Amino acid sequence: MLQVRQNALADRFQQQRAAFAAQPFPEIGVRKDRLKRLLALTERHEGDISAAVDADFGGRSTHETRLAELFVVRAGIHHALSHLRGWMRERRVATAMPFLPGRNRLMPQPLGVVGIVSPWNYPFQLAVAPMTAALAAGNRVLVKPSELTPAFSALLARLASEHFAPDELSVITGDAEVGKEFVSMPFDHLLFTGSTAVGRQVAIAAAANLTPVTLELGGKSPAILDPSCDLDQAASSIAYGKLLNAGQTCIAPDYLLVPKGQAGILAAKLAAAIGRLYPSLRDNPDYTAIISDRHLERLRDMIAEARDAGADITEINPAGETLGATSRKMFPTLVRNADPTLRLMREEIFGPVLPIVEYATVDEAIGHVNRSDRPLALYWFGRDPGNRRRILQETVAGGVTINDCMLHLVQENQPFGGVGASGMGAYHGEWGFRTFSKEKPVFLQSRLSAGGLLRPPYGKTFERVFSLLRRIT
Repeated sequence: MLQVRQNALADRFQQQRAAFAAQPFPEIGVRKDRLKRLLALTERHEGDISAAVDADFGGRSTHETRLAELFVVRAGIHHALSHLRGWMRERRVATAMPFLPGRNRLMPQPLGVVGIVSPWNYPFQLAVAPMTAALAAGNRVLVKPSELTPAFSALLARLASEHFAPDELSVITGDAEVGKEFVSMPFDHLLFTGSTAVGRQVAIAAAANLTPVTLELGGKSPAILDPSCDLDQAASSIAYGKLLNAGQTCIAPDYLLVPKGQAGILAAKLAAAIGRLYPSLRDNPDYTAIISDRHLERLRDMIAEARDAGADITEINPAGETLGATSRKMFPTLVRNADPTLRLMREEIFGPVLPIVEYATVDEAIGHVNRSDRPLALYWFGRDPGNRRRILQETVAGGVTINDCMLHLVQENQPFGGVGASGMGAYHGEWGFRTFSKEKPVFLQSRLSAGGLLRPPYGKTFERVFSLLRRIT
């Protein structure tokens, strides 16, 4: 069965490569048609998509799927349709004086066949948003969704086949072995969204073909509360940002840095904010479950290790409920006084567990962030412009939201991407178009060029012209 799937993958790849060779530079009308079909896929099947994701999670908020996935994708497609003509236009580039009256241009050219490996946590958004950029840039696209969302992956494959020819856009389903084969294909560009550990393996596999990669990874994204911040407003934003999708978000706040003496106060405010968002948990359709038993067990093991080590553990259970034995839902959990050697403090949590760490000075908070791998996101809450400037200038992160959580992700006029261990490259909006294009430099020589005066046989003319060039450059 695996060999059959591998053969199907290779056949589909060759089919797309041949189609690209026959149409290496699709006109704007062709690209807009593909984007409109992608928009139709999004708009006509909202209910089916939400139901499939809910089934895979064993309880996923339909409202969160509509807002964080379908709405975000729809906005991205509309943005691409509105700006595509400008993105495709050749750009003038300044020409240095010695080469005038020649002219420089940059021509954005499609790369060919793009591979996209999407994760389970936002299975629609993180598959279709990169598709949008790749199709806008004029490429053919193969997508490998996660095996952890089998209902959604099967649905996406069916919807893609209904709206696109297989040599335009195709979805390859299968297990982790199929995924390994997928990332080993000689794509013209490969985008992977997932964990840092798997991202390293993807980069190694792609390197064998010199395939350029965009890696959207994760890490421990901090939220720093400045002494000048409004604790109530910060608690409200953090509670929502952390518990969206039950914390299974690559840019969710992973831990909090708060001024010394305020951890207990903030914990109480977070508990109150969580209670307002989710008055009950067990049967609340707004509160999402953990994706699998394995991930749930990992989170429980982290908490147990912290408890055994003497950390203060607070489960937030507003309605005093008992979760069923078969439920994969998990109580939001706050952790204080956790030793930095614990797994909870070293690994990305990816769940509704939130450590709170106190700091004495801004220098200490900055040092704490900088001792770890560079995070995908960083959040700062406060009013002090000097401290805000220091945080922005003295820490490195993939993106930052000030006085809220996660909103930098949905800005189509800004790039989204990681740095260091949290990823490389970026997409969204024009940055996605550029990621999946080759900006080809073109020099147009003029008939009036004097370049021939610098060619052999060298002599006095060469020396005079060369002396002039040295003076004007």
